[in-house]
Amino acid sequence: MENTITFIPFSRLLIIFIPVSLVVLILNYWLLDWKNSLQAIGRMLIQLTIIGYLLSYIFSSKDSIFILFILIIMVLISSWIALGVTPENRFSLLRFSFLAIIIGGGLNLVIVSQFILQLDPWYKPRYLIPLAGMIFASSMNGVSLAAERFSAELKRKVEYNLAKGIALKAALIPITNSLFAVGLVSLPGMMTGQILSGISPLIAVRYQIMVMSMIFSSVGLSSYLFLIMTNPEKK
Repeated sequence: MENTITFIPFSRLLIIFIPVSLVVLILNYWLLDWKNSLQAIGRMLIQLTIIGYLLSYIFSSKDSIFILFILIIMVLISSWIALGVTPENRFSLLRFSFLAIIIGGGLNLVIVSQFILQLDPWYKPRYLIPLAGMIFASSMNGVSLAAERFSAELKRKVEYNLAKGIALKAALIPITNSLFAVGLVSLPGMMTGQILSGISPLIAVRYQIMVMSMIFSSVGLSSYLFLIMTNPEKK
């Protein structure tokens, strides 16, 4: 088996838009909002094209300060997006969201990149940036779910500590379901990509175990930290 992934010419990539166009036509036929779907597809194409060129530049960098700057920006953006569910408290909770994600996610990033993969140099962007993206995005989703559920429970006059427990449990539901389903219902994207590129399934499984574990702990730790730092009485 070759250890290279099949190159997709642009002309062949266009074939995937045949079923995409079919869905848009169905939406139009049913008088639904097909323009929104078309805008979403167009935005996806533009964003991924830009990020492709941007990542090519970042991956070639040998400046550790620049890579750290990119990581901080990623945490800031994820911290802000996570609080979109509570717009009325977005600014007051931003510091808690930032600390929760950078500590909970950052701990996992250090463990994976420095102790498991043992990157050399330690900031090797081709590995560190994608790993950080998975970790911080997962932490972001966990904090977002925790914040939304915590706020909802407090509005229902649920006792403070009980509300925190309910919120943490809610934040962990998606990743817990993924842990139950992986390998039985679905093959995760990273594992599928490695297998398609010719990597042995046994090696791909090890990487996927690492990824699923780091996502679970990132979500759990970030959500927990956010909840214990959030005190409605201080607002």
